[in-house]
Amino acid sequence: MSSSARHDIAILGDGGWGTALAVHFHRRGHRVRWWGAFPAYLREVARRRLNRKYLPGVRIPRGIRIEPSLAAAVSDADLIILAVPSQYLRTIARRLRPLRDAWSRAILVSAAKGLEHGTLRRMSQVLEDELHPSRLAVLSGPSIALDVAQGQATTAVVASRTPATAAAIQRWGMDNRLRLYISTDVAGVELGGALKNPLAIAAGISDGLGLGSNAKAALITRGTVEMARLGVALGARAATFWGLSGLGDLITTCLSGRNHWLGVQLGRGRSLRAVLASTPMVIEGVETTRAAVALARRRKVEVPILEQVHAVLFRSRSPRRALHALMVRAGRAE
Repeated sequence: MSSSARHDIAILGDGGWGTALAVHFHRRGHRVRWWGAFPAYLREVARRRLNRKYLPGVRIPRGIRIEPSLAAAVSDADLIILAVPSQYLRTIARRLRPLRDAWSRAILVSAAKGLEHGTLRRMSQVLEDELHPSRLAVLSGPSIALDVAQGQATTAVVASRTPATAAAIQRWGMDNRLRLYISTDVAGVELGGALKNPLAIAAGISDGLGLGSNAKAALITRGTVEMARLGVALGARAATFWGLSGLGDLITTCLSGRNHWLGVQLGRGRSLRAVLASTPMVIEGVETTRAAVALARRRKVEVPILEQVHAVLFRSRSPRRALHALMVRAGRAE
């Protein structure tokens, strides 16, 4: 199909990323149906045409159909984008399973950035477990939701084992505001998007401690090495982690966003429980840290930064002790 063709796009997830994607695909001229898991809140969004809780300040165009019925949202869709928190993706997939006849011809796209707690599965693996879709892709990269919703210049990566599937999404979604690249390294693109969140927490802790630019540069650089090291052990290509969905996304998230914000709060002395209780946002990096360290230990991969973030989050280690543990490690070649 030509890039100018209109398609039926279903966006599942009423968070900031789901909002931004709905606005973008509507701006591209597609027919957008947008669904969220909480009907009462969805009614408020429909009435106000604002997502005040998750993406305040962004007007939701009247042309976006806010659909309370999941079945109606996905019926005869060409593309279904699942922009839900990673720990809830399996639940939504199970709700889609009995509706398969309504969406079977659609391309399914995971836009979630995380690893499932317990199973340690990537998001595309969760969808394959539950739905066995004929066409599946993932979307990741340095793409802050507010920037995308406002039409700021953004780049991202679409990955699929089937190049034609990724190319179709590229045609339908790319314009002069959102540039999409394609890849066949699904594992690498997903793992970059997931693993950068714990590292952004580390960068936030560094900022909360007032450590300055040197420390942040080291965290970003050595963090990329840890992502690549673990990713290769899990079947990804090393080069992917030096691209947009690895280093690119890591830089963006280390500068701003909810994971960085959480790290700043921890660096300033607040407890994890208090920080999480103070926001309605799901902060993906918390559970991803647990899963990433479990995977690293299982594969015997050395990830010292991730290990120290894990210790701060789950073992009550103070940020300064974690910093000390990183700085006194034995010397080595880069």
